[in-house]
Amino acid sequence: MKLIPLEDKVILKHLEAEETTKSGIVLPTQAKEKPQEAEVIAVGPGGFVDGNEIKMQVKAGDRIIYSKYSGTDVKIEKDEFVIVRQKDILAIVEK
Repeated sequence: MKLIPLEDKVILKHLEAEETTKSGIVLPTQAKEKPQEAEVIAVGPGGFVDGNEIKMQVKAGDRIIYSKYSGTDVKIEKDEFVIVRQKDILAIVEK
């Protein structure tokens, strides 16, 4: 099964959450926060949304930071994804 985003939607896959704190404390699964850093898996074509032209600024493979409470969680087979609007992406992470 393949997800194809529409309009200004972006499909993200969470990067693994930290298992330990900086001081070395191991966190149980339920104590971990939802990570805000993700990898872009697929990008919609953009176009006109609500009368405004949207040009997509991210591409598949980018690492990004997105708003904490945005998006829709989707599970396809064993994989979990988040679908967000491009405006919910706060930054591209460059190394």
